[in-house]
Amino acid sequence: HALVAEAIRAAEARTDGEISAVIAPESDSYADVTLHWALLLALLPLAWFATFPTMLRWVMTLIEPWAAEPSLRLMVTYLLVKTAGAFIIGWLIFRIPRVKLALTPHVTKVRRVRRRAIMIFQVGTERRTATRTGVLVYLSLAERRAEIVADQSIQSKIGGEEWGEAMVALLDGVRAGRPGEGIAAAVAKIGDVLAGHFPHTGTDPNELPDRLIQL
Repeated sequence: HALVAEAIRAAEARTDGEISAVIAPESDSYADVTLHWALLLALLPLAWFATFPTMLRWVMTLIEPWAAEPSLRLMVTYLLVKTAGAFIIGWLIFRIPRVKLALTPHVTKVRRVRRRAIMIFQVGTERRTATRTGVLVYLSLAERRAEIVADQSIQSKIGGEEWGEAMVALLDGVRAGRPGEGIAAAVAKIGDVLAGHFPHTGTDPNELPDRLIQL
């Protein structure tokens, strides 16, 4: 926290831009991913017995060996129990954080990290500065993804590609197990970009907190 706060203060001393940094454990609960995989697992018993119907009859003879022909009620009840059991087991397994994230498609994680970053930016950074020069650095630890979101005045002058070095520095720190250093390095790079387009004039007040916000 101290490292990032010092990096923000040093960067803002060179620019009229305002930088805020937010770190989150994850960007979404991905409950729908857990549900989708659990439902898929629940359908497997039905698919299996539909493909091999003789297996169902064999199981029924084990359950009801005295019956000449298994009853329809027994077969439906058995399939229902197997389906419900598979769903519950799948739901319990797939909600384990590592399993859940491993099964979440990459594009889904990218989209939801971006959506969360924009939401946080809209709440805490956008239009919070008189000159519309706020920049958010957002890091989501579980997905190991980051986003840089800029206010209107900055977007009109700076293209997204100019944040490339900042993003690389941030993710390098995360991969090395030092997210704090990564965020601080990214803030310094963002300060370099902002200083070139919005140099410090001494007339713009400090309107955003110079600290790392941990959700």
